[in-house]
Amino acid sequence: MATKVYETIELELLDGRTITVKPLNLKNLRAVMKEWQKASEVENEDEFLDVLIKCTTITMTQLDPTLEDDVEEVMDLQTMYKVLEIAADIRLNGPNQMAAAQAQVGTN
Repeated sequence: MATKVYETIELELLDGRTITVKPLNLKNLRAVMKEWQKASEVENEDEFLDVLIKCTTITMTQLDPTLEDDVEEVMDLQTMYKVLEIAADIRLNGPNQMAAAQAQVGTN
């Protein structure tokens, strides 16, 4: 019997649809990480949110391509955080992680 070494979760979106979130394949993970690097260059919260949305949109190309164009419509911030945590191991939900992210955009 094979051993599963990653976490898979079901998330309900704002429109009631459910998606299965699991880690990205390496091709999509590279694309997310390339976009995520831009987070260190943002100058305000709006630009940081744009990076989060772009990373989540890239993630949706693997998890549910029908949602690629609808990320902003069907997800709230906490849902995006959870998707990125499971799919790309980007953790933004803890106080230390949020403080670091806020420091990057100068909003302490």
